[in-house]
Amino acid sequence: MQISKRFSKAGLCSLLFGLLACLGVVTMPVTLAQDEPVAPEISIENQVNINTADAETLALALDGVGETRAMDIISYREQNGDFETVEQLQEVSGIGPATLERNRSRILLSDSTD
Repeated sequence: MQISKRFSKAGLCSLLFGLLACLGVVTMPVTLAQDEPVAPEISIENQVNINTADAETLALALDGVGETRAMDIISYREQNGDFETVEQLQEVSGIGPATLERNRSRILLSDSTD
């Protein structure tokens, strides 16, 4: 009798282990999908025209750009005219390649007379 109890316990343990393994496989893709980083979508509302925006708008719209740097962008624009390329923004003191790349999709260019 003890042998049959062991087999039934072993069978029950195997069955439970199998069920748990199946549950793990079923839930694993859901867990992986949740762990993947999702890049924020940039909508047209999150974009800013660096040729027409005021300092407050620039500071709010551009990542890594505060009020002081936004005022530097406006000063550069007033001294040199409208930005013709996005890369030209790097000529503003404190705006480097990393800041430019973080904000590239947010930047609009059109001249201020439009």
